[in-house]
Amino acid sequence: MSRALLNLGRALRLRCPVCGRGALFRGWFQGRATCPACGFHLEREEGYYLGAMLVNVIVAELLFVTGFAIALIKTWPTPPWTLLTWGSMIGVALFPIVLYPFSRAVWLALDLVVQPPRPEEYERPAEPTPDAPSPAH
Repeated sequence: MSRALLNLGRALRLRCPVCGRGALFRGWFQGRATCPACGFHLEREEGYYLGAMLVNVIVAELLFVTGFAIALIKTWPTPPWTLLTWGSMIGVALFPIVLYPFSRAVWLALDLVVQPPRPEEYERPAEPTPDAPSPAH
């Protein structure tokens, strides 16, 4: 269980769940292919983050529904319908964007608990080619 919490903590800081040092993203929407610190391949297979996108949408919509219900209950019997309508439109559009990098990072972190990293998932250093000049010392 402690491995899962460690991975989750690293993911919530948007750091590599394997080593905790490398940043997972270059920008809010631009994920890295490999960890810059340990070389771990962050997309473990083709279409790997499809599940993360599904989780992102589900969590975002649950946050929206919960917030809407709380606002409705707190302001009943005269809820501010115009404010709730505009707030709903903004929330439904904004929540998935805000949660995007976190959903990808948490998806990877939890997957690494179930399926630990394998040696072949790390980037290997480039091997020198036979006709490449040797480095001068």
